[in-house]
Amino acid sequence: MSGIAPLPEIETDALVVGAGPAGLMAAEQLAQAGFSVRIAEQMPSAGRKFLMAGKSGLNLTKDEEMPAFLGAYGGAAAWLAPMLEAFGPRDVQDWAAGLGQPVFTGSTGRVFPEAMKASPLLRAWLARLAGLGVRLDTRWRCVGWQDGALRFETPAGPVRVRARAVVLGLGGASWRRLGSDGAWAVWIGAACAPFAPANVGLRVDWSPPMARHFGAPVKGAALSSGGLVSRGEVVVSARGLEGGGLYPLGPVLREGAELRVDLCPDLEVGALAARLARVPAKASGASRLRKGAGLSPVKQALVQECARPLPRDPADLARVLKDLGVPHQGVRPLDEAISVAGGVARAALDDRLMLRDRPGVFACGEMLDWEAPTGGYLLTGCFATGRWAGLGAVDWLRGAQAAARA
Repeated sequence: MSGIAPLPEIETDALVVGAGPAGLMAAEQLAQAGFSVRIAEQMPSAGRKFLMAGKSGLNLTKDEEMPAFLGAYGGAAAWLAPMLEAFGPRDVQDWAAGLGQPVFTGSTGRVFPEAMKASPLLRAWLARLAGLGVRLDTRWRCVGWQDGALRFETPAGPVRVRARAVVLGLGGASWRRLGSDGAWAVWIGAACAPFAPANVGLRVDWSPPMARHFGAPVKGAALSSGGLVSRGEVVVSARGLEGGGLYPLGPVLREGAELRVDLCPDLEVGALAARLARVPAKASGASRLRKGAGLSPVKQALVQECARPLPRDPADLARVLKDLGVPHQGVRPLDEAISVAGGVARAALDDRLMLRDRPGVFACGEMLDWEAPTGGYLLTGCFATGRWAGLGAVDWLRGAQAAARA
C-alpha cells in the first residue's frame, strides 16, 4: 500500500478565486442567490490593491453620461457596454451608500466616498458577505487544475476545491506585492493576450537642469498622442513624466507614438502670437515665455528642454508652445503600472464571461483583456465585470439544478 495520504478535498456550490473588487462582487451575487460560496485569496487579507487605491481618495466611479463613460474603454467599449449599463456610475454610488458609505462628486465628476479612503467600505463589504455565509480563506495560492478541481497551496498544506461553479478574479500582472502577479496565465487554459503596462508613467531622459523641477505638476496643458487627447495633469519626475494626464494616452504611447503638449490650450495660435509680440524684442527667452505666454517655471523648463533654440518670431514661437514635442523612451515597466492591458481574450469567453473551454468557470476584473484610465473607470469596470460573471455563475448553477430535477 502507498503511504501517501490522499489530498484533502472540499466541495462547495461556488468558488471565487481572488478577493479583489471583481471577486467580491461576484461572491455577493452568488451568496444573495442562496448558494454556498467560498473565496480563496493568496494574500494575507482581502482587497489589498483596493486599499492601496484608497490611499489617494478611492475614486470609485465617474458621474457622467453613459456614451462619454463608455468612451473611456476604447476598443473594449462595445464588449463591456452591457455590463457597464447594468452596473454603471449611478449603481456604484447606490451600492456604496447601501454599505453605509455615502459618496460625493467632485468638480470634475469623479466620485469618492465621504470617508475618502477604502478601509471603511471594504470592512462593511466583508461584513455583509460574512453575514450572507461567504467564507474567506486567505493565504490560499491557486496553482492550477487537478482532476477537475482547483488545487491550492495553503498554510495547512495542499488542498483541492471542487466547485459546481468557479469565478476567477485573479487580477492582472502589475503590483506583484499586492497579489496581482499574472501567474494564473500559465494554468488557466484559455487564450490570453500578452500583458502590457497601462496607467503608467513615461520614461524621459532629462538633462541635468530639469532636476530642479522634479515633483512639479504641469497644469492647464493638453497632451496628445496618436490621435488621443488628454487635459489631465502630469508631474515631472526624475524618471520622466507621471500622472493621470498620461493614462488615457497609454494605448498609443506604449506602441511608441510621440507625445505632443499644448502648453496654452485655451488660446488660439494667433491670440498667443499677439501676446508674445507685445513683449519687447530684446527680452530674454525666459521673459517671453513668462510674460507673453504666462508659462509656469516647469512649463518654461519643458520648452527649454525640448525646443531650443527658441524661434524669435512670435508666430513661430506660438506654434512651438501649442505643439511641443517631448521625446521619450517608452512607458515604465509592467510592475510599476497601476493596471494592465492584455489578459484573457474576449474570444475565449462567452457572453456571460464563461470560459468557452471550461464550462462553469467564469473570469472577471483585470484578468480580462480590457483597459481603462483611472478616474473611476478602472474600478467601475472591475465591479461591473465581477457582478456580470457572478450572475453568469448563478444562471449556470440554477440551470444545473433544473437539469438535475428534470
